[in-house]
Amino acid sequence: MIVVCTKNEAKKGGFPILKDHPAAEQHAEEVVESQHDIQRNVKNQKKEFKIYRWSPNHPHQKPFLQSFFLDLSSCGPMVLDALQKIKSEDDSSLTYRRSCREGICGSCAMNIDGTNTVACLKPIDSDTSTATVITPLPHMYVIKDLVVDLTHFYHQYKLIEPWLKTKKPPPGGKEYLQTLLHAYRWISDSRDDFGDEQLQALTDKEVRLYRCRTIKNYTATCPKSLNPANAINKMKTNHLFARPAEESEEKDPRAFAQA
Repeated sequence: MIVVCTKNEAKKGGFPILKDHPAAEQHAEEVVESQHDIQRNVKNQKKEFKIYRWSPNHPHQKPFLQSFFLDLSSCGPMVLDALQKIKSEDDSSLTYRRSCREGICGSCAMNIDGTNTVACLKPIDSDTSTATVITPLPHMYVIKDLVVDLTHFYHQYKLIEPWLKTKKPPPGGKEYLQTLLHAYRWISDSRDDFGDEQLQALTDKEVRLYRCRTIKNYTATCPKSLNPANAINKMKTNHLFARPAEESEEKDPRAFAQA
């Protein structure tokens, strides 16, 4: 049986390591609640997981959802734990990405019960009367099962040039200490000498900055409470105010719409 802290302990600050990270604290509290639901219903622990399957080794076979049934009393609390258990005990051919606790947050991103999230932070729904449906991220080409092609993503990532660009060498000849939030982080950095050029590059084509609809999917999932939607809105504001009003209104009429 998986042992976790009590709900009261969780609400009283049972996760000091997650202090100042409200999104991660919320995930942890959901896990505690889910595990207590499982323990209360120990007699009925079989949970169905419907997982998207497709293999390039059988290109003419259509994708399908394959059902797996797990005993939740012997499984970890997260959806990634369920995937690991299925792969190790039921079907070793099941394919997905993960790089948890290796500094590459987001590798296990997938769609779980209709929501884009990361499997390592998504608690297993303790309701055994309904199946958990796991599919690849939408609008991306599938390589195999839950693994999607990230070629376009990395191409777009390279285009925003998420690094410090300066005409002056760092003091003492050492490297600049670098932190994130990538594009906006450097555009707003006082040491960066190419902020205007980077902002212009981000707004040259509609498929870049203005393509984002700021639905805050990433913000809701990020365990470190990062808020790229806020940074994107700030970059849009900087860009709009840097041009004549007529040109800005033509570019993004919603920003000038009356309430």
